[in-house]
Amino acid sequence: MADITLLIVDDHPVVRDGLRGMFAATTGFTVLAEAADGREAVALAERLRPDVVLMDLRMPGGGGVEAITELTRRGLPCKVLVLTTYDTDADTIPAIEAGATGYLLKDAPRDELFTAVRAAAEGRTVLSPAIASRLVSRVRDPRDRSL
Repeated sequence: MADITLLIVDDHPVVRDGLRGMFAATTGFTVLAEAADGREAVALAERLRPDVVLMDLRMPGGGGVEAITELTRRGLPCKVLVLTTYDTDADTIPAIEAGATGYLLKDAPRDELFTAVRAAAEGRTVLSPAIASRLVSRVRDPRDRSL
């Protein structure tokens, strides 16, 4: 089976370096490129056609939600897995509505991240446990917007 190809998108070079190192040291993944913002991510995704885009949300020069929206609009086949520190509804809902396949927090353990990328590559939805429980609560009680 071919490696899962990745595009890493984050405005912090040390985060990109860390993610690249983790995936490079693990069998089954190939990092095709890195982008520092959403606009660069869209251009690289269109050119390189990765299986999965690991996307941060808040970045100067083009945020993640805008990039996810554009990738979806262009009909690119890549799956977008949001990897961010932000877990409020104001962040998660727009990202999912824009077309993100999954949403993980940066404090996720390494194995959970690898499993999530594999699942995203297969088109399965992946949500961090905290996000999943908040979304379920929100659906059960739509009046409660404090989540």
